[in-house]
Parts: sequence; C-alpha cells; structure tokens
Amino acid sequence: MNFFESQDRVRKNTVQLVFLFVLAVLTLIIMTNLLVMMVFGYHNSQQMQDGGTLLQQMDWQIFTAVSIGVGVVVLAGSLYKIMALSAGGKTVAEALGGKLIPQNTNDLKQRKLLNVVQEMAIASGTPAPPVYLLADEPGINAFAAGFTPRDAVIGVTRGAIDHLSRDQLQGVIAHGFSHIFNGDMRLNIRLMGVLNGILIIGIIGYYILRSAAWSGHRRNNKGGGGLLALGIGLMVIGFAGTFFGGLIKAAVSRQREYLADASAVQFTRNPDGIAGALKRIGGLESGSIVQNPGAPEISHAFFAQGISGFMQSLSATHPPLKKRIRRIDPRWDGKFSAADKSDLPADDEQSDRKETITREELAGKMAAVAGGVALADVNRAIEQIAQPTQETIDHARSLIAELPLILKQAAQEPYGARALVYALELDKDEQLRARQLQHLQDHADPDVLVLTHKLTTAMDGLDVKYRLPLLDILIPALKQLSIAQYELFRENLIVLIEMDARVDLLEWCLQKILFNHLDGQFFKLAHTKVRYSRPGQLSKEIGLILSVMAYAGQQKQGDTEKAFQAATAVLDLSGLELAAKDEVSLAGLDLALKKLTGLRPLIKPRILQACVASIANDRIVLPLEVELLRAFADVLVSPMPPVVQ
Repeated sequence: MNFFESQDRVRKNTVQLVFLFVLAVLTLIIMTNLLVMMVFGYHNSQQMQDGGTLLQQMDWQIFTAVSIGVGVVVLAGSLYKIMALSAGGKTVAEALGGKLIPQNTNDLKQRKLLNVVQEMAIASGTPAPPVYLLADEPGINAFAAGFTPRDAVIGVTRGAIDHLSRDQLQGVIAHGFSHIFNGDMRLNIRLMGVLNGILIIGIIGYYILRSAAWSGHRRNNKGGGGLLALGIGLMVIGFAGTFFGGLIKAAVSRQREYLADASAVQFTRNPDGIAGALKRIGGLESGSIVQNPGAPEISHAFFAQGISGFMQSLSATHPPLKKRIRRIDPRWDGKFSAADKSDLPADDEQSDRKETITREELAGKMAAVAGGVALADVNRAIEQIAQPTQETIDHARSLIAELPLILKQAAQEPYGARALVYALELDKDEQLRARQLQHLQDHADPDVLVLTHKLTTAMDGLDVKYRLPLLDILIPALKQLSIAQYELFRENLIVLIEMDARVDLLEWCLQKILFNHLDGQFFKLAHTKVRYSRPGQLSKEIGLILSVMAYAGQQKQGDTEKAFQAATAVLDLSGLELAAKDEVSLAGLDLALKKLTGLRPLIKPRILQACVASIANDRIVLPLEVELLRAFADVLVSPMPPVVQ
C-alpha cells in the first residue's frame, strides 16, 4: 500500500469513525432519556398502570428536548476539542509536558535524536518536524502528532534517548514518520475530539452530583435526591460512553500499529532497530508507560502502549509487545533485552561515525550516480513517496555531510535560518543586490542582516542541489519565530524576490515551499476538503501545471510539445492542451494548484507521475525540474524524496 492509498484509506476510516460516533451519540441519547424518565417520572403514569409499552409511556416532548440537549453537548465538546488541537501537533506535545529541543542543542543524546529525524526527513522529501522531549518520562515511548506533515511534531520520552541505541531510535522515529505519511495523525486528532465529546456527559454528571451534594449539605432540598440520582446516572453513562469509545479507539489503532511497524522496517531496512526497541521496552522496569495525566487521551498515538490499568487488555490501543516483535523477528527467542545498548562505547563511536559520514565514505555505494541513475531515480520518485530506499537515506546523509559547516550551524537557529534564506535570494547583479541589502538594512533585524553578510560568500558558492536539503534543515528553526518576526521575514522575502520586477521559477519554488510549510504554523488556515473526484473536472488546471513543467525542462518548442505529450499520455485525459508560453503566469499557477489540492488522494500521484514523465522525456534531469516537482508535491501535501542530481 503506497502513500496515496493510505491517504485514501484514512478518508474511508474517517467515514467509519463518523458512523461510530453517530451510533455512540444515539446510544447516549437513549440512555440519558431513560435516566431522566426514571429519575423525574417523565412518563405517562396512567398508561403504565394499564400495562402500556415503554414507547407509549414516553413523554415525547421531554424526549425530544433531552435528545437535542445531549446531541448539542456531545457535538460541542467534540468540536471544541478539535478546534483546540487545530494549532497542530505542538498543542499535543505541550499538553504532555513536552519541551521543544532546540536545533543547536549541545546535549549529545538530543543531537543524536535530531540527526536521526533530520536524515529521515530529507530522505522522505519533507522538512524535519520539530522534536519535543518529554523529560520527566522514564519509560520508552514516542509519538507523532498533527493534522498534516506541515504541522507535524515528533515527541520522544527521556527514557527513549537514554536507553535506545541509534539504530533502535531510528526504528522508533521511522515508526512515527509512518504515522505522519499514512494520515494516522489526522485520524488520531479526530479520535481525540470524538472521545472528548462522549466524555462530556460524564463530566456534566460529576458537576451535577457535586452541586447537588453541596446544596443538600447546606439546606434541606427536596429536589436534591433527584439531582443526586441524575448526577450519578450521568456519570455512569459517561463512563460507559468512555469505555465503548476506548474500544472504538483500540479497534482503529491496533491494525495501524502493525502497518507502521512494517513501514518502519521498510524505511530503515533494519528490522533489528524497531524490534530491538520493542525488546528493550519489555526489559525495562518502567516499560513504555507515560505518567502524564494527559496520556490516556493521546494513548492511541504512542509508539507503544502508554497507559496501564484495569480493563486495558480489552481497550489496549496497541497489540501486545510479543506479537509485534514476532511479526518483525519470527526467530525471536522470547527474551526481552535487559541492557541499554546506548551505554556501550562502541555504539557511541558508531553513532559519531554515522553523524559525520562524508561523501567519500559513501563513494562505494554512490559511485554509479550519474545522469542515467538520476533519470532512474526520478522515475522511481513516486514509488518512493513515504517509502524511501536505503540508498535514498544514504544520499540524504551525504548531502547533510557535504553542506559547509557554517551553513549547517546557521540553519539550526532562527537568526541564521532567516539570514540563509535572505542570502539565497540575493541577486547576482551587483546593483540589484545593493538595493536588496539596503532594504534589509532598513527593515530586517540588525543581527539577521549581520549574519546575511557573513553567509553570503558561502551561499554564492553553494551548488543548486543543496538548496532543497538546506530548506528542509532550516524550516524547523523558522517555526520557532514569533508571529511578528515571521510576518516581517515573510514581507522582506517577498520584497527581495519581487525587487527586479519579475519572479523566476526558482524563486517561485523557494517561496512556495517555505510558505507552504510555515504559513500554517503562524496563521489559521482552513484544512483542504476533497471537492473533486475525477481529474477531468480540473483538466484546465492540470494542463497548466504540465505546461509549466514542459517549458521548464525544454528550450525548443518541438521538445516542449514532446514533453507535454509524454505527460498527458500518463493521464489518458482528453482536453489537455499545451498553454501558450505568454499565457502562463505564476498567479494562474498558484490558482491551479490551489484547486488541485481538492482532488481525491488517489488522483494526485497520477499528476505527479505525469510531471515525472515530462522530466524524463529528454533523459536529462535539471535542478529546476526537480524543484518544481518538489514544489508541486508540497502543495499537494505529498513528501517527495530527493532526486540524485
């Protein structure tokens, strides 16, 4: 099952979740009405004496009022929770007591964790998500949270970085990336909302019980007995709703954990990594338990079972450790690991070697990289979405190693990250560059301007193939800006790009990639809904982006037409025409991409495959084509593995 099939399946699971939610609400309505009828006698007593049925005894006006009240309360509780989580994964991480790990941390264990996350992100073709540390949690656990890869975060417990080796940590992080790419995070957020709505009934019962007990204690209240009974009854109903909600959560979550385990093995090509982490959990006294009071609410998003207690075997959100391990390692002897691999000196040395690996050390694996391999790589790009190969991970690691140290260090903190982007957009023309620098002197943060001057020489000599990896590294640092800092940075970048009265495609790609990942962090953006089920509904928009891709890779009109025809052959869609070059505008391209985000997930890979066919038509892969493909994929919310150039 590929990335897009997983996304489509999440849509179907969401429909199933809505059905179960409606069923749960109907059950709560019936139970609450029966409770009200029994406590306050809202029934026809004459018919009861005459032996009438329960339906005949109901006071339907009261039934309707109670039903509407329960429905409104549950729905409001669910919507409130979902809105509270709309800021993305950081809300979940902070609720669990997580603290953001700074990109320039000096803690060696934290640096090892960030390096693992960074390598996997670049190999996947997506910016590295911010990483939060649950410093007060001795158990081994982790989670991925957010609505989309754009606002995703990774959370890791202190126990995980203390007790796991680099390979084991890599397996845990790969498991988290699988949840990001498979769309599990959005489903998890919706589950949290649903369960919160169901829980509201019990909370109301608690406050009614507390209020009735207090008023009955202060004075002789004849209605106090009824309120006490109502409060107790609502608490029982709330408990029952929460219990069955837990069963729903477990049913949705367990199979997805098996899928994430399999994806992690496929991702790292190292079953011993994730299997070793699971074995270490079994051998650790604190296991995978997360002690924070908010853990039960997010338990279904953890790497391993995060809570314990009565009836957990029925509503456990994760399969048993032994079953998960045997699926990964059928030859396992049944013994859990009692030793911390990370305590071995050899492991630390190996970790250091992996973090400082150079291109020369990878020469044996990468010697075949040339134009033909690059062409094969771009042809496999769609297949590798969310499923990068070991070669892709090695390539990502080598790109990080080859980046000048001064640029890598600058990319790890907000001042340097802004300076790098500014330096990247400085024009080669001296007069225009002087105007750009003057604007920054007048409007940018003075410290950022100093760093921009300092980094300009290194950025001028940077090979174009490092642009995308550098962006993926610096975006997490930019997410740490205040909203005022980001608004100023955004405005300055737009001015730098537009100062020469034209925007070329490379500038458009940089702007699109950055704003696509950052705007959602700082501004309230509506989540895209599926509006189009057939590509023919957007044939004009599809034709425009394929025209842009064809023009980007070809110089002659005849070659452009051949590239466009190669792209349209993949789609087998009538009515697609190559747009005239003077009719192509970046504003029109923006509008077309905005509409294409509303396509069903299973249609999107066909469009990206058509772009790949256009690139591969002349058997030459240009950097501009690669960046355009990445920008298109980013807008379509699809990670795009790096293409060897």
